[in-house]
Amino acid sequence: MEQYGAITEEIYQELLAAVGPGGVIMNDSEALDNYAWDQAGRIWGHMPEAVVKPADTAQVSAVMKIASREHIPVTPRGAGSGLNGGAVPLAGGIVLSLERMNRILEIDKINRVAVVEPGVVTNDLCRAAAEEGFLYAGYPMSTETSFIGGNFATNAGGGKVIRYGNTRRHVLGAEAVLPSGEIINLGGRFRKDTWGYSLINLLAGSEGTLAVVTKLIVNLEPKPGKTVNLLACYPTLEELVESVAKVIGSGKRIISCEFMDKNLVKYTTEYLGCTLPEQDRSEGYLLIQVEGDTEAQLEDGYETVGKICLDCGAFEVFVAESRTDSAAMWNVRQNGLEGMRARDPHACASGDLMVPLSSVPEMIRRIKEISAEWNIEIGIISHIGDGNIHPIPLKPADMTPEHWARYAEEFFTALIREAIALGGVGSGEHGVGHVKQKVLMDSKSPAEIELLQGIKRAFDPYNIMNPGKMFSPLD
Repeated sequence: MEQYGAITEEIYQELLAAVGPGGVIMNDSEALDNYAWDQAGRIWGHMPEAVVKPADTAQVSAVMKIASREHIPVTPRGAGSGLNGGAVPLAGGIVLSLERMNRILEIDKINRVAVVEPGVVTNDLCRAAAEEGFLYAGYPMSTETSFIGGNFATNAGGGKVIRYGNTRRHVLGAEAVLPSGEIINLGGRFRKDTWGYSLINLLAGSEGTLAVVTKLIVNLEPKPGKTVNLLACYPTLEELVESVAKVIGSGKRIISCEFMDKNLVKYTTEYLGCTLPEQDRSEGYLLIQVEGDTEAQLEDGYETVGKICLDCGAFEVFVAESRTDSAAMWNVRQNGLEGMRARDPHACASGDLMVPLSSVPEMIRRIKEISAEWNIEIGIISHIGDGNIHPIPLKPADMTPEHWARYAEEFFTALIREAIALGGVGSGEHGVGHVKQKVLMDSKSPAEIELLQGIKRAFDPYNIMNPGKMFSPLD
């Protein structure tokens, strides 16, 4: 274990002076517990010594200077909606909560960007952009709860990735505070450069292990054209998966292509008090969003896509005729995890898998096989159009929660190894955190690990930034 400094009364007073009254929580176990775990579950939690809530970049810099001088570990934290323990303070020390840095600073119509602080809720940014006639296209399924800073930290994806890409693609500039307290500015209000190594792309997905991002400049897209949602119901998963590549390759403007299997639909509709069409006999559903500039183009798009689905074996393809219909379809998809956890509070969603689209049928087959071998009931939800699959296993009734926490992660490790064997990786958007650290390290060559750990040392020579995550071990 690293020899980290403790937070003495003198240091506590320094932190309080740096961020002002109400900005530091210490010696309050109930309040600290709220920052000790994330959505991976309490089993992975660890108490911090203090929670510090800066209100601006200067305060973040002041806190980091204290932490660097005293070798106190710092765990940056957004909304705590992560699923891999990324915001859990494994080494204690300071949780640096960015919840007070929640301002949308500017909507720049000329340069088509928004300037935001990391604590802005993603959906608030989406709404603010829409009010000015733009689209912020970074759209994870946690859009109503997650912070934009957390999206950047994990390079979050979501339902619109096949059209617009993941968070890294949307971030043009960033202000960040290094572990030393120095402030750097990266990128800007432009969309291309060949001006040295791209540090901003390095920070995207780094899960708070390199620096604290305090401001983001994000790209805004023109508002999309007319859209319509289709729900296709399938008797077998083989027929469903066969449709996906044909839909994506149809030449039509596909915004989203999402998959839900029968278990997830069953438990989520029970949770929501609704039903989907053909629910008694469907093994799975595709939820597809099509875009067109005109009614004629839109109609041509959804008719073409609907025919593909029917030709591949779909029972029915339902076209949403109103916003209410569309909302009902998406409500099941967006509440999939909540639906599974209503069935079993211990349902585990820390593992998402990424494989090439061509490997999706085989990966889903292997998930089903391994689930049966491990005696686990599972629901599957997926951004299937880009090969990002989210298995959600349920705890066996006779297993203790403590045993289940370890068993589920061993199960996910087995799935990740299958994904890697098929040319994929162990996470498309949830991140690594500490839950997936070992399998990440096992998947990399010694040469690559040395390069990656060298980057970590260059940014953070004292290993105070979110230690125990990604490529920064605790010992």
